[in-house]
Amino acid sequence: MPIASRAASLLLASALLAGTALPSFAQGAPTQSEQAGTAAGPAAQEGEWKTWSSIIQPTKYGESFQHYDYVNPKAPKGGALRLSAPGTFDSFNPFPVRGTPAAGFAALGGGIAYDTLLDQAPDEPGTSHALIAEALRYPADFSSATFRLDPDAKFQDGQPITPEDVIWSFETVTALSPLYANYYRSVTKAEKTGEREVTFRFNQTGNRELPNIMGDLVVLPKHWWEGTGPNGQKRDITNPTLEIPVGSGPYRVKSFDAGSAIVWERVPDYWAAAKAPRIGRFNYDEIRYTYFRDQSASWEAYKRGGFQDYRLENSAGRWAQGYNFPAFNDGRVKKMAVPSGTGEPMQGYVMNTRREKFADPRVRQALTLAFNFQDMNKNLFYGLYKRTSSYFQGTELASSGLPSEGELKLLEPLRDKIPPEVFTKPFTLPDYSQPNAERTYLKQAFDLLTAAGWTRKGSQLVNARGEPFTIEFLAADPSSSRTIDPFANQLKRLGIQTTTRIVDVSQYQALSNNFDFDIVTDLMAQSLSPGNEQREFWTTPAASLPGSRNMAGIRNEAVDALVDKVIYAPDRDSLVTAVHALDRVLLWNFYVVPQWNNPEIWLSYWNKFGMPEKQPAYAGIDPFSWWVKGEVPVNTPADAAAAEKADPSAPPAIPPAQPPVTP
Repeated sequence: MPIASRAASLLLASALLAGTALPSFAQGAPTQSEQAGTAAGPAAQEGEWKTWSSIIQPTKYGESFQHYDYVNPKAPKGGALRLSAPGTFDSFNPFPVRGTPAAGFAALGGGIAYDTLLDQAPDEPGTSHALIAEALRYPADFSSATFRLDPDAKFQDGQPITPEDVIWSFETVTALSPLYANYYRSVTKAEKTGEREVTFRFNQTGNRELPNIMGDLVVLPKHWWEGTGPNGQKRDITNPTLEIPVGSGPYRVKSFDAGSAIVWERVPDYWAAAKAPRIGRFNYDEIRYTYFRDQSASWEAYKRGGFQDYRLENSAGRWAQGYNFPAFNDGRVKKMAVPSGTGEPMQGYVMNTRREKFADPRVRQALTLAFNFQDMNKNLFYGLYKRTSSYFQGTELASSGLPSEGELKLLEPLRDKIPPEVFTKPFTLPDYSQPNAERTYLKQAFDLLTAAGWTRKGSQLVNARGEPFTIEFLAADPSSSRTIDPFANQLKRLGIQTTTRIVDVSQYQALSNNFDFDIVTDLMAQSLSPGNEQREFWTTPAASLPGSRNMAGIRNEAVDALVDKVIYAPDRDSLVTAVHALDRVLLWNFYVVPQWNNPEIWLSYWNKFGMPEKQPAYAGIDPFSWWVKGEVPVNTPADAAAAEKADPSAPPAIPPAQPPVTP
């Protein structure tokens, strides 16, 4: 399965969300004299108006934010950005669980179709700037947050964005989307508290994240969704639709071929074009997505040119050997490695603990011991990847060694609910580069399976009822078998029978949304400011909520308690400590067999772009800050001929499994 940095995966989705941001005690520039009030007056009680917020560090722009310092504020507009998308689509409504949204729409956030109350900064972690809301304020106990809407904010049909739109959007998306339902679970009410003001009330105090993540709320046009469509029927936001919606963002749908292609056009009178977060960005007149059945087809189209103008490479083999085609050799295609500033996401084989065979942590640990990363890295990945050993890899949030004193204060009350190794052993993964490692680790795995009640019967592992241990790997791309087969061969040596089921993207989405799988490969991207979204990743309520990101089905009281410690951490140091503790408990429960990560973003592109001299340090790249300097020849006879040849970067065939391990 592909690997990607957090920033890369979000950019591919055209969302450019910098993750879950947290507010800070520092204040941005006030915008109007509405701040009037003494320390004892209402304004002081509710907090002063701010145009930005950040918890990790004050924004570098201070009170005079004009535009992001990495952009070219005079970047020319024009030209087209061509991108590829996987599978197919059947909806322009990303909020219900049903349906597969078209590229450009986002399940969480606005994508390129809709704006949000605040805009998350690509160049600073945990920082948001005013967008639809020109300012926000909140009281010292974080019991509510009030947003004052920009009087210029409007939808693409010219209608103003009102408090009623904000309230309706909040109520609608939290009812439809498990992502939003978990994200805003602590919000009890949204109400109009002024001509241009909306206040969100919270059910608890002390959650410093809530005011800022309310800024991530997408704002939809109530009047359009409650209106009548061209068919004469009332629109229904609870269902998928291919009627082109009215948005508020920088782009709108121009045309589409259902399931195959979608073209977005830049809104010429976009209301926020002169706002600081938008200056120098969203420069393309059109963004064209073409859908391909799988990654191999997308790669061959990329080599021809004309379908995909840049590529965030996720194949080590391709990066090492695949860039040997005419367009690259003659300079029409370039590539570069960009450091990732966001840390690396946990990517791994996720075991569905809702199924009895994965309920015992000893079974999950056995599968983790059977995974030979070192051989795969050598034989398939050219030694370019690093092993992932934390859910917060590459950041200060990753746990290491034994628990600190601060962590122990959180862990001790939960001692009877968490694995004892959390207190006594640093978490480590098997290292198959050591002599005799394979036999050692497979023997340990077999012993764990035996202790969990599985026994050998011939070449099969069976439970007390005589039922064989079988695993079906679910994937949406035929190339996934290249990374599944080596692991499957190891499991076969333990007596576990495996199959790989490849389905189309829509079916994969439906199966994963309903948790109808044994094992899937999933990527769990995190921000540098974890908060409310942790509930959706790990907690008991999310385990039974279709479409949630708790793919493993985790139901663990200790995890639930530690997630609350993360959310209600009173300061940065406390947050880091709580995340360390959560990371340890997740790792020692072996919900995921960790795979690998790439500490760089591998970018290749057709040499048609002008680019700022620097890119955002946090996101790594921002393709929306580029512009078209001029087209280059594509799909020449040489390009077409090269695309027809066998891919030299394709991984070698996987040899069959060796004989089973003996007890």
